[in-house]
Formats: sequence, C-alpha cells, structure tokens
Amino acid sequence: MAFLKFEDIDKSFGENNVISKFNLEVEKGKFIVLLGPSGCGKSTLLRMIAGLEKIDYGKILLENNLLNNLLPSKRQIAMVFQSYALYPHMDVFQNISFGLKSEKISKDQIKEKVIEAAKILKIEDLLDRRPKELSGGQRQRVAIARAIILEPKLILLDEPTSALDVSIQMQILHLLKDLQSRLGLAFLCISHDLKVIR
Repeated sequence: MAFLKFEDIDKSFGENNVISKFNLEVEKGKFIVLLGPSGCGKSTLLRMIAGLEKIDYGKILLENNLLNNLLPSKRQIAMVFQSYALYPHMDVFQNISFGLKSEKISKDQIKEKVIEAAKILKIEDLLDRRPKELSGGQRQRVAIARAIILEPKLILLDEPTSALDVSIQMQILHLLKDLQSRLGLAFLCISHDLKVIR
C-alpha cells in the first residue's frame, strides 16, 4: 500500500489546464522531488495536497485516507514555503509554536516542544529574535522547526532553498536529509533547479 497516492489529479484555472491526469505513488519515509520549470503546476500540486487549493478531479490519499475534502488542519501535513512565511511581528519562539496553539496542550509542553525543535535545528539561541533579525538560512530553519513541531506524517517543501546562497542551500539540504533519517519523515519537495536536486 502506498503511503501517498495521487489518482488522476486534474486542475484547471479557467481555460488553462495546469495538471492533467497526474498519477504517483510514494512509499513511506521517502524524499521525493518533483522537478520542472516555473509555471508547470508544481506549487499547485503541493497546495492541493496541503488543502490550500481545491482539486478539480481525482483523489489524493495519505495512508489510504482520502484528503480531498479534509480541512488543512486535519491532514497531518506541514508545508515549508519558499518565502519562509514567518510572522514578522512574532519572535522565533512564537513562530515555531504558532501551530500548537490550537492543540489542547499546556504552555509547559509547548515550551518543551519548541526547545526540542530548536535544538534539532540549532537555533535555540535565536528564540527571542524577530524574523527581520535573521539571515535567510536561519529563517528557513525556523520554518522547518515550525513544520516538524507538529509531528506531521508528510512535509511539503516548496522550493525550500531558492532564496538562499549556494553555501546555505547545501546546509539546508543536508539538514533535511538528516531530519528524514533521524525522525523518519517523508518529504515531497519541488524545485526547478537541477543542481539543487542533484
């Protein structure tokens, strides 16, 4: 049984068909990369998996559970955006813990989880800073910490290194591979950069 499965996914915007009869099966614990030029529908596919975009036709299943009509918060999926998508008025601690606020857990548990995620990503000394005080690589680490703290089954990565310098790109890619093996996470990453994928 596939961990993540796409069955005949179709998506159009008006007359423009951006995804047509897309089928794919992904095994658990894999790091899958979808490579293609800008505008070919990669980000749209990620947004449909996350529940941020409606599916016109077909099915997306995660561990054999149909995702099509589930709210984004019920999918057990986290997304790391190309632009980091951090809240500028919040410090790093608040950004990382934001997704836990809707959970029924204590402030002590939230603090414990944030500190654990921050240690894994080596950003524990940045918890009281605002995003504008961070480098691009540090911001991306915060975004990844915010994703893993939710203990998702799947993490979606939308061009996670495109806004970073080449040396920082490699650090983030090595970090993601380390997290995959250490935490048993599954990743679905999109990129248009063949060098990054290699």
